[in-house]
Amino acid sequence: MWNMLWCFLTVSVSMAMTFQLIMFVFLFRCLVTMALLSCLLSWKHPLPPSAGGKMGFEMLQDESKFDLEFRLPDTTFIGGDSRSLTLREIMRRLENVYCRHIGVEYMFINDRSKCDWIRRRFEHPECMQFSNMDKRLTIERLIRSTMFEEFLAKKYSAEKRFGLEGCEVLIPALKAVIDRCNALGVDTFVMGLPHRGRLNVLANVSRKPLEQLFAHFDSKLEPAEEGSGDVKYHLGTFQERLNHITQKYVKIAVVANPSHLEAVDPVVQGKTRAEQFYRGDVDGKKVMSILIHGDAAFAGQGVVYETFHLSDLPAYTTKGTIHIVVNNQIGFTTDPRSSRSSPYPTDVARVVNAPIFHVNADDPEAVMHVCNVASEWRSTFGKDVVIDLVCYRRNGHNEVDEPSFTQPLMYNKIHAHSPTLNLYVDRCIKEGIITEEEFQRQKAEYDEICETSFAQAKQETSVNSRDWLDSPWKGFFKDGKHDYPYPSTGVDEEILAHISNHCSSVPLDGFVVHSGIKRILKQRARMVEERVADWALGEAVAFGSLLKDGIHVRLSGQDVERGTFSHRHHVLHHQEEDKSVVVPLNHLYPDQALYSVCNSSLSEFGVMGFELGYSIASPNALVCWEAQFGDFFNNAQCIVDQFLSCGQSKWYRQSGLVLLLPHGYEGMGPEHSSARLERFLQMCNEDPDVLPDVTDDHFIMNQLHDANWFVMNCTTPANFFHAMRRQIALPFRKPLVMMTPKSLLRLPEARSSFDDMKTGTYFRRIIPEEGTASENPDSVRKLIFCSGRVYYDIAKERKQRGLDGDIAIARVEQIHPFPYDQVTEEVNKYTNATVCWAQEEHKNMGAWSHVQPRIRTALQRDADIQYAGRAVSAAVATGNKASHVAELSKLINSALALQ
Repeated sequence: MWNMLWCFLTVSVSMAMTFQLIMFVFLFRCLVTMALLSCLLSWKHPLPPSAGGKMGFEMLQDESKFDLEFRLPDTTFIGGDSRSLTLREIMRRLENVYCRHIGVEYMFINDRSKCDWIRRRFEHPECMQFSNMDKRLTIERLIRSTMFEEFLAKKYSAEKRFGLEGCEVLIPALKAVIDRCNALGVDTFVMGLPHRGRLNVLANVSRKPLEQLFAHFDSKLEPAEEGSGDVKYHLGTFQERLNHITQKYVKIAVVANPSHLEAVDPVVQGKTRAEQFYRGDVDGKKVMSILIHGDAAFAGQGVVYETFHLSDLPAYTTKGTIHIVVNNQIGFTTDPRSSRSSPYPTDVARVVNAPIFHVNADDPEAVMHVCNVASEWRSTFGKDVVIDLVCYRRNGHNEVDEPSFTQPLMYNKIHAHSPTLNLYVDRCIKEGIITEEEFQRQKAEYDEICETSFAQAKQETSVNSRDWLDSPWKGFFKDGKHDYPYPSTGVDEEILAHISNHCSSVPLDGFVVHSGIKRILKQRARMVEERVADWALGEAVAFGSLLKDGIHVRLSGQDVERGTFSHRHHVLHHQEEDKSVVVPLNHLYPDQALYSVCNSSLSEFGVMGFELGYSIASPNALVCWEAQFGDFFNNAQCIVDQFLSCGQSKWYRQSGLVLLLPHGYEGMGPEHSSARLERFLQMCNEDPDVLPDVTDDHFIMNQLHDANWFVMNCTTPANFFHAMRRQIALPFRKPLVMMTPKSLLRLPEARSSFDDMKTGTYFRRIIPEEGTASENPDSVRKLIFCSGRVYYDIAKERKQRGLDGDIAIARVEQIHPFPYDQVTEEVNKYTNATVCWAQEEHKNMGAWSHVQPRIRTALQRDADIQYAGRAVSAAVATGNKASHVAELSKLINSALALQ
């Protein structure tokens, strides 16, 4: 390598061309650091006469040539205050910058000013100066990080804790980031990280009381609240404390995360964005996110890529995230050569032009410098930045694992390698920064702190869930009581008309809309005159009425502004001016809340996770994620399974996130028919064999309070309207999984009168038969329960066959929690009727397996419940139109068949 550089230099001098000298330095950096840095140099003078115009390889033997002087232009910073340097000094300074413990990747950034900004902070001779106090602070933090792991290993030797040994410098690094960003104005930090090092971060960064943390190691302690809880290295916390370095208060939230290492990334970003929104922090100067990653997960998990691509989108940006990669050069038992195809685990960050700082984690001062630069980068440019801590993992994947089974050579070297703390302290002792006695005293002091907290933990009688909340909602919960009346969610008709009229017109004069939009607005205006609402108008009125009450509404997903089925049109586009849009729902009232409707990237995992994070920041917002088609949610199955369905049970954290999933069998094939209702119902926390006390005055509210989420398949715009408003009216928050329609969006029969939405009305868990059959119940021979759009198919055919008096149809709008009381009421009303469940899904899908045992439990007998629907199938739906029609006809015939 050196021969290549020297040969290039001799050719450069002989040619006396500035370009060749530039390329010399460029090659130096490429070959030494692989960072592709550039530095522009020019000769201070033309070739010296002594060179005779010829300089070849003999220059290698002529030491005097290294004393030739170069003029340094403004585009390089290795000179500091000097404008020129000798070749010898240039080489020395280049080696000092690029041949030590930091490697910088940034040349892919297509912005000269940003590249110069980075160069200045790494090339300037005095860029990495630390005072003795800075070094002593780093030692103190390293002591806490190292001793904490040693204490846990001593007290809980048989416990899995996923310690930080080998990358103890992460703790000083995080604290350096927080200190610098706090000094620059940030006071709230939202953090996400995997299980490795989480306990250390909780203890020494967020400063969670140690006794609370140690108490979680006691397997005999029961949780003070209901719920499954989770292992300690998955839990989060929220702490507010004084930063003793800046003398400013900081808030630190560590978001709970499952073992799905990178799943928390978009959740953190969503929570950060929400916190910024509620504080009016449009530039991200007060609230920021920090994400800690493992090297294998950072390179291997697609949600990392999805999250990066949200970083600069207007509706999703958090104005820069600092990513820290704990690069211990192994993934569980897998070597990098088997776990990634890229040279570095951080290469995914290049897609958003994020600078990447690789640093040897055994050099704490280099790490501190990189952390300071990363903090300043984020503050200056509002963009993501990556710190790659190149380290190792001293133990196995967990403390009881044996890593030498698969990496024997690596672990021979690791076992012989001194910890970072010892290496750095030895260096500082030689420099006179600290004495051995001071070092031992500080270690003893921290060990005493741990011992005291350990003793206090022994006095704990239970584990308090509130200690582990990552998003506490102060003042929202009312002493844990839930004996509240079922809320009325209707609104005054004047409000209904006002909002509907605004959604039927263009709020700005001179705004040119598409002719097709004009027709849609006219149709809405006619509906307002008739006092009815279709699905789009019912949704708009629900959102608008909440906005009037000061409730922020956010709707996110693919194509949500227009709506997949071109029904919503919440963003109107000027037909003659680019980027000129108007959102009618933001022009309803002068003091209303903001409505955010935002088309997302083509991502489900990342965006659903983002909206979940947004929803946990505050209970006073309606946050909705809509799938383009319902079945697309399964790209975000991890968020549904690990966060949404069980987040409150595991982490004591509530969320009111609404999933809007277009669902319905309409001949569109296997991929656009089902939102997989059965999967959500399978995860419901309700015992189908236990009949709750339906005579309790608070039965409905108790059911809602105890449910892990709500699952609905509504048939009317009015009920959808009430469902949205009920999410806010309840004194607690639960996720709502809503099967939404497709063809019903325009079906005239699927419209609701304003009478069903005005004051005094509420969400109807079951819509009973209200036609001819209900007038003479003794004559009814069959009672059909169903849910969703299939109701309209059955009702239409019932009328055509003249069976209105023989068959009653009840619509189960809320499938979970199951409306036992109203199901019983309907069955008792039609005493001579057989009971049937009808659904458009296949028998092994849909709600059948969920409702069948519950109907039997409601009736308190082993009732014969008929099934009318498609037969079992591996595929969700047929791709053949004729087969679809035949299946639909068969299920309708089965539903309407009378014995």
